[in-house]
Amino acid sequence: MMKNSISASKASLVFFLYQMISALDVPLDSKLLEELSQPPTITQQSPKDYIVDPRENIVIQCEAKGKPPPSFSWTRNGTHFDIDKDEQVTMKPNSGTLVINIMNGGKAEAYEGVYQCTARNERGAAISNNIVIRPSRSPLWTKEKLEPNQVREGDSLVLHCRPPVGLPPPIIFWMDNAFQRLPQSERVSQGLNGDLYFSNVQPEDTREDYICYARFNHTQTIQQKQPISVKVFSTKPVTERPPILLTPTGTTSNKVELRGNVLLLECIAAGLPTPVIRWIKEGGELPANRTFFENFKKTLKIIDVSEADSGNYKCIARNILGSTHHVISVTVKAAPYWITAPRNLVLSPGEDGTLICRANGNPKPSISWLANGVPIAIAPEDPSRKVDGDTIIFSAVQERSSAVYQCNASNEYGYLLANAFVNVLAEPPRILTPANKLYQVILDSPALIDCAYFGSPKPEIEWFKGVKGSILRGNEYVFHDNGTLEIPVAQKDSTGTYTCVARNELGKIQNEVQLEVKDPTMIIKQPEYKVIQRYGHVSFECIIKHDSTLIPTVIWLKDNDELPDDERFLVGKDNLTIMNVTDKDDGTYTCIVNTTLDSVSASAVLTVVAAPPTPAIIYARPNPPFDLELTGQLERSIELSWIPGDENNSPITSFVIEYEDGLHEPGVWHYQTEVPGSQTTVQLKLSPYVNYSFRVIAVNEIGRSQPSEPSEQYLTKSANPDENPSNVQGIGSEPDNLVITWESLKGFQSNGPGLQYKVSWRQKDVDDEWTSVVVANVSKYIVSGTPTFVPYEIKVQALNDLGYAPEPSEVIGHSGEDLPMVAPGNVQVHVINSTLAKVHWDPVPLKSVRGHLQGYKVYYWKVQSLSRRSKRHIEKKILTFRGNKTFGMLPGLEPYSSYKLNVRVVNGKGEGPASPDRVFKTPEGVPSSPSFLKITNPTLDSLTLEWGSPTHPNGVLISYILKFQPINNTHELGPLVEIRIPANESSLILKNLNYSTRYKFYFNAQTSVGSGSQITEEAVTIMDEAGIPRPAVGAGKGKEDWKKEIVNGSRSFFVLKGLTPGTAYKVRVGAEGLSGFRSSEDVFETGPAMASRQVDIATQGWFIGLMCAVALLILILLIVCFIRRNKGGKYPVKEKEDAHADPEIQPMKEDDGTFGEYSDAEDHKPLKKGSRTPSDRTVKKEDSDDSLVDYGEGVNGQFNEDGSFIGQYSGKKEKEPAEGNESSEAPSPVNAMNSFV
Repeated sequence: MMKNSISASKASLVFFLYQMISALDVPLDSKLLEELSQPPTITQQSPKDYIVDPRENIVIQCEAKGKPPPSFSWTRNGTHFDIDKDEQVTMKPNSGTLVINIMNGGKAEAYEGVYQCTARNERGAAISNNIVIRPSRSPLWTKEKLEPNQVREGDSLVLHCRPPVGLPPPIIFWMDNAFQRLPQSERVSQGLNGDLYFSNVQPEDTREDYICYARFNHTQTIQQKQPISVKVFSTKPVTERPPILLTPTGTTSNKVELRGNVLLLECIAAGLPTPVIRWIKEGGELPANRTFFENFKKTLKIIDVSEADSGNYKCIARNILGSTHHVISVTVKAAPYWITAPRNLVLSPGEDGTLICRANGNPKPSISWLANGVPIAIAPEDPSRKVDGDTIIFSAVQERSSAVYQCNASNEYGYLLANAFVNVLAEPPRILTPANKLYQVILDSPALIDCAYFGSPKPEIEWFKGVKGSILRGNEYVFHDNGTLEIPVAQKDSTGTYTCVARNELGKIQNEVQLEVKDPTMIIKQPEYKVIQRYGHVSFECIIKHDSTLIPTVIWLKDNDELPDDERFLVGKDNLTIMNVTDKDDGTYTCIVNTTLDSVSASAVLTVVAAPPTPAIIYARPNPPFDLELTGQLERSIELSWIPGDENNSPITSFVIEYEDGLHEPGVWHYQTEVPGSQTTVQLKLSPYVNYSFRVIAVNEIGRSQPSEPSEQYLTKSANPDENPSNVQGIGSEPDNLVITWESLKGFQSNGPGLQYKVSWRQKDVDDEWTSVVVANVSKYIVSGTPTFVPYEIKVQALNDLGYAPEPSEVIGHSGEDLPMVAPGNVQVHVINSTLAKVHWDPVPLKSVRGHLQGYKVYYWKVQSLSRRSKRHIEKKILTFRGNKTFGMLPGLEPYSSYKLNVRVVNGKGEGPASPDRVFKTPEGVPSSPSFLKITNPTLDSLTLEWGSPTHPNGVLISYILKFQPINNTHELGPLVEIRIPANESSLILKNLNYSTRYKFYFNAQTSVGSGSQITEEAVTIMDEAGIPRPAVGAGKGKEDWKKEIVNGSRSFFVLKGLTPGTAYKVRVGAEGLSGFRSSEDVFETGPAMASRQVDIATQGWFIGLMCAVALLILILLIVCFIRRNKGGKYPVKEKEDAHADPEIQPMKEDDGTFGEYSDAEDHKPLKKGSRTPSDRTVKKEDSDDSLVDYGEGVNGQFNEDGSFIGQYSGKKEKEPAEGNESSEAPSPVNAMNSFV
């Protein structure tokens, strides 16, 4: 299994230069690469379709690498291009790049053609693509006489642009004489051909400056068509019209588009009212996430089209008078695209290998092979080579078999060309890891010791410890394929010298490295929670223990940020002290200890409470300043003075000056500056074109005063802007645009009227001229027609009616991103254990990302459980790995299951295509505990056990393990008995048990991997009967019928009730203990029945007199209450409100009824007997409209273990009657007898 690991001390990162089919990898080591022979590889070349600027020199790139360095040659239009015979053409030194000198007399048109570069050395020849050179063209508009357009109101109109044919085609837009874009809407819009369409004209469309512009980006030129005049004349009434299509014409049309391109379909309709366009796909749906509507839904845009997007697309134009439609039949063809591109092979002599070249397209592309740039059919023969269609098979290669092979896949829409070399090397082993390298790790952490190597054939690696130690083997070591030795848990005895030995048939080499295991860093005394009064002192301790060879650094943080820059904070060697604590010091303080190998931390909370107030002195905020005066008025400064107000027993520490801009933001006050409390004048800096007024706020330890009254106003003169917009950014919103944004200047920053911005941009590293445009006071400008994800230099300069701001700085932005084109390749999954897997993939080429690489997403899902063989609903999981990472761990997998996954690359635009699904399976694991264990049918000597199979078997169950043992009265455990039960059983009867004995059972399931977690249960066999006989009729004559009562073992008496007077009874008392069952009997006789002497109390004279006295007393009390109530009378509501002026300080009346009782979980008090919560611990729905029953998952309220009530309250005050006395649950007969013994 391949494992990639990173050392815990100094990471040794290994890159791979090639993706090998064989086991031979060539590390990217500069010294090694200088010594190894290698066929040529093309590293850089110009694009296939290369449009050049005819005014500049033509540079045709061709760069290659190899050992020895390759030489270069060119063909032009299929024949050898002798650059020595053309003085205008030169080749760069040590390069194949051509430079054609156009700026000194050459003509670009003379060098049009198809160019191809060949890089050759003694091991082969690599060739470039066919590079078609064409100079760009931006011809002038042909002169034409344009007649004015006179149109009736409501009619449709098309203004034709007909731009000159350029290379590449120009970008079209319509503007007026003031260089402002003409507004477009559902009624007026520009078509894909550049024409301007009016669905119906309105009087406001009358103007004489409809101007069509063509921008040729390659030459940075803009051509202008002559202005077109439109005059709309009105007729009353205006006739409404049903929709008709202006473009396309007819009812059907055809469209062919290539796979991966953007499909653009357009429908523009005339009509009054303006028609609304709707798009559908006949017999299907528009593809989600790839469909966009542009130009007010008149254009259907589908990105990254595929063959599945072929079909009929219908556009429907509708208004209130009717509808019309057009069907566009779309056919998606495909230029060749790779399924498997050939990859370089590095082989040892005698080894086998294959080159595979597979491509697809529509129509299916043809595959042809070349060897060193020559068709393989006429190339020199190689007995080790055999061509089989899209595959070349190599067997028993020799060093002379080295060559560069080219695969060409082509159809009528394009071609693909790939170079792949076969390099046969015979090299003795080399170890690339430096000798005597020191590795340091922390105790009990993994140690990874590198042994980077190379050799051909691939060397075998062995590890030894010590100078004369034996070879390392066993489970305590992990040996990785890249030579790394891993010690999963390093111990002190792991310290020492380790020797790596690499050998193949050509030689042997060894290297020694050192490993040191350090003690971990620990905080032996952590900071503790502190409560401190304001203005007191507090200290937090942080005492550490660390390895003597490591130097620790201690950092203190407050609320996960740096400590305030305040001299009150004193950091000692092992403590933090805060002097003169204030309220703002409240928070969490963290001690972090770092060494070069590890880091530990501990935190504590500081709570600051108010100090007891001093009654003699009353502190308050200061009174506001007054008498503000402005003097010394200048263009950019003024002096402000004031008189402080009363400081109210707390010295004024500072004054805050604020200003209001009555010209731009009246009523809004801004911070200007702050001065010490001893200062009453200040010189203020001013900005131009601001109508200032000022106010002053005094500050002391208690707080801020109310603001002073505003000063008089002062208006400064206008001037050029002093600054440019900030936060300038360039981020494309679409693949073909660049959105330039900035933060506009505030009103007072404009320094004068007429604020505008000059926006400039040019493509980076292309030596283009700046393109500039002046826009109004906005914060965004969109540059259209840009190539996808290209860097631009951008600057935005402010200007007003008086002039420009200083020259702005340049920022780098990028045009719009597009979705990635390529899926990650070579996805491999390595299953580590039953719940963890590691996935690897090859990174996607940055050029195909087409945006900022954000990372990779791994989609994985469980297909089925291998034990149950039943599929379930697929729930896909997603893991995101940031950056250019090429591997990741998949945790939380279910054992013994089948999974699928794929990988996608992610940029700022979204996700790229998914890689092909990879299937992997997890091995068996231990099962979960059985779902239940029930013990039923207790008898004197047997118990019945029933159980359910594990919810997660995690494999194939092979058996159940039952263990049990008896428990005596002192809870001591007896001998343990183990029984193995077949996996298909679900119940068991245990026999030959002791009667009246408690047993503890341990039960678990088992797979081939091992035993799962166990479930426990206890049960008791029943005891023999003991009881009390019923009385014998006739003084013990007849058969005895016994009654039985179970008595708690802690009692020493029992009252027999319901006996018959004058009757003889026999009583037996029995007990069960360690010595067995014992009992004793006795006989007694109940006494005779006695006559009742009960007296009726209601007929007694004393009772009657007492009742009369009580009734008289109640009557007197009622009369007194009635008199007192009437004497008070009624009082106005106003007096009642005055009596309760401040509800914050009024005690809540006991009978108010506004709020229910509140029980804090921290009070640890049970509810009072008179609580409104019923004794069954529920809140009735009608008692509270805000019951927590409406919010929680359950219905009934709950109690804490201490008896306090959780989460319930009631809206009524009336007390409810108790529903009965609480009593503990009656003990079971078995428990009672056990305690009795």
